[in-house]
Amino acid sequence: MAVPRYGVEKFSSTGLLVSSANRGWSGLSAELRSHSDGIVARKSMQPHTEIAVDMHGNKSVVRRQAGGIFERTVAERGTVWLCPAGLQEDFVELSGPVPRILHIYLPSSHFSPDSLGVDLDQSVIASLRYESGFQDPLLAGVASAIVSELQTQTSAGRLLADTLASTLAARLVQNHLSPSPDQAFPRVTQEGLDRRRLSRVLDYIEANLEGDLTIDHLASIACLSRFHFARAFKTAVGRSPHQYVSAKRLERAKTLLIRGHQSLVDIALALNFSSQANFTRAFRQATGQTPGEYRRRSKRNDAISQDACSVGRF
Repeated sequence: MAVPRYGVEKFSSTGLLVSSANRGWSGLSAELRSHSDGIVARKSMQPHTEIAVDMHGNKSVVRRQAGGIFERTVAERGTVWLCPAGLQEDFVELSGPVPRILHIYLPSSHFSPDSLGVDLDQSVIASLRYESGFQDPLLAGVASAIVSELQTQTSAGRLLADTLASTLAARLVQNHLSPSPDQAFPRVTQEGLDRRRLSRVLDYIEANLEGDLTIDHLASIACLSRFHFARAFKTAVGRSPHQYVSAKRLERAKTLLIRGHQSLVDIALALNFSSQANFTRAFRQATGQTPGEYRRRSKRNDAISQDACSVGRF
C-alpha cells in the first residue's frame, strides 16, 4: 500500500515522527506527525479516507476547506478530522503548532459489503461526510493503540492494524454518513464462532506463528467477514486476535530462546519483527528481561537442574 508516500506528498517529510512504512501493514497506514503553524497542506486529492486525531491538544485553530465546505476547529486532545476518499482538499491551515497528530489512511476496500458483513449499497460510502472537530472515544482509543504500536512494535502489529481498520470502517459507516446512518448500516446480530470453526482457526494460528497471519485469512477460515470475525473471536477466546497471536508468539520466542540454536536477529525476523531492537523492546516489556538475559538465565537454570540430578543419582 503506497499510502505513506501520499502522506509525504501532502504534508512533506517535515514533522514526520514515526510511520507505518516498512511495517508490512495492509489494513491501514498511519503517520504520527508534528505540524508547525501556517498552511501545512495545499490542494490535494484524497486517494484513501483520512482520519486525523489530535494526540496532544494545544488549542490551535485548524482551518480547512474541501468541496465548497469551509471548517474552523479548535484542536483539543482527541479531536478528530475526517476527509473521505476521492475528495479534493483545498488547504489545511493552523494558527499554531500541533505537536502530535496521528494521520490514519483507510483504503476503500474496507467499506465493501464483504468486509463489513452487511448488505451495503456502495453508493452509500460516497456519502461519508467531510467533518471536523468531533470527539469519538472509540476512534481516540484506536488512535492510541496505533500510536503505541508505531512507537513500540509488537510481533502481531500487522494483525492489530487489520483489526483496527475494520473497526474504523464500521464506526465511520455507523456515525458519519449522510443522510441516514441507521438506514445505510442496519444492525446485525453477533455471529459467534462454534467449537469446530474456532478449533480450525486456533490450529491455523499455531501452525503459522512464524508466518504471515492476517485478519483476512483468519476470517476466511472461520467463514465470517473481517468485522464479525474480530468480534466473534474476542467473544470466544476472551482476547482480540492481535492479543492472542502476540501471547502465542511470546511463548514461541521463549521456546526458541531456550533451544539456543537461532540468533536473536533470526528469532526476531521469524516472529515478524522488523528488527532485533524492536523484538528486544517488546520482549522486555512483556517479561521484564531482554531476550539475551532470558536465554542466559534459562541456561543457568538448566545447568543447576542437571547438577542437582547428578548429585541425586550419586
